[in-house]
This record gives sequence, structure tokens and C-alpha cells, in this order.
Amino acid sequence: MTDAHDVLALNGSRASYSADLDPDELAFQRRYGPWDSWTPEEAKPVFDPTGLTWWIAGGWSIEAFTGVPRQHEDIDVSMWRRDVPALVKALSGRYDVWAAGGGLTPLFDDKLEMPDTADQVWIRRHALAPWRADCVVNRHRDGRWVSRRDPDLEVSLEEVTWERDGIRYLNPEITLSFKAKLHRPKDDQDLAAALPLLDEDARAYLADFLARKEPDHPWRSQV
Repeated sequence: MTDAHDVLALNGSRASYSADLDPDELAFQRRYGPWDSWTPEEAKPVFDPTGLTWWIAGGWSIEAFTGVPRQHEDIDVSMWRRDVPALVKALSGRYDVWAAGGGLTPLFDDKLEMPDTADQVWIRRHALAPWRADCVVNRHRDGRWVSRRDPDLEVSLEEVTWERDGIRYLNPEITLSFKAKLHRPKDDQDLAAALPLLDEDARAYLADFLARKEPDHPWRSQV
């Protein structure tokens, strides 16, 4: 009798799901596969050689800004949506790229276009390997970054990112504007870590964003 978390046996060895996964995460991994995500430092030698523009969003961008470490289930690598076909070609033979959104769709040399329902791509070495990166693909207007949460915000990428050690990160106030919609415990922790460090302009942007897009959000009393 096999354990409920067993996923497969290969060449005499057994790969298992972690016994401490909560039910929702276990159900996700049994359907789509496990994650073993890169750190920003591990992502850099994969994405830099592609020659494409990329940056880090999500929890890693908050940790880089605050210096406060926390656990990360994945890594949010952002890039331009227009660059997905070039990414697939650049990683061909080393990593498989799948469009994520409304299901998972493999992107191969003969099928490179993103489905309209997909706003992310996931990356792994092969079907038996864990997913290593979740890439959020951003649309643009004439080369300018456009926020999916705040479509009126249209600026150069340099205005909404900052760089350290050769890695570009999304500004913390922008990351928090995305996290406000999800409002998970880890998002509250990220707000608590980042808010005291925001400058006046960043704090004003976040306050204005919440007033316009999330008027009933509990963060409004803190910002």
C-alpha cells in the first residue's frame, strides 16, 4: 500500500510529495506538479543569457527591498509578453515553457504564441521535474510598462523598478498594490515590513491606489 502523498516511482526510487503540505497545496501539486523555485540569484544565470528584459516582482521584491527574510512558495519573474516566443527559443533544449491561465499549454517551436487567457508562463526542465519559475508577462504601450491592476499607470520600466547586484526588482509600492487584492497573511507581513521604509511618494501612490481600487481595504487605515 502506497502513501497518499506518493506521486511516482522511477528507476527504483520513489518521489513523494512533502508530508506537511496543506490539502489545497497538495491538490494543486497532484494536478500540476511540485514546485522547487529559484531564488533571484539562481534565476539570473538562466534569464540574463537570453538577452531579454526581466525583473523580479512578488514576495522576493519585498524581501530585497526590506532585507526581511521570509518563506517563498515560488518566484515571480516578470517580462514583456511580446518576448515570450524569444524566451521559448532561448531556453529550448534546457527548459520547457508552459503558458499558464485557463489551464496549462506547452509552448514549443511550432507553437509560440501565448493564449489570450494566459498572463503567466511556468518553466521546468521536463515533465518529471519541478517547476522553477512563474513568469508574469506584462503588456506594454509603446514600450512603456502598464499595470494590470491600475491600467491608467503607464510609465517607463525604469520608473517602477530598481536594481541591485545586477537584478532588477519591482518597486515595493507597486508590488503591494498587487498584493492588496489577494490580502493573504504573508501579504500583511510584507506590508508591515515595507511600509516604514517607503518614501513619501511611494506611500502616497499606495494610499491613492487603495482609495481608488480598494476603498474598503483594511490597509487604508495603515497607509
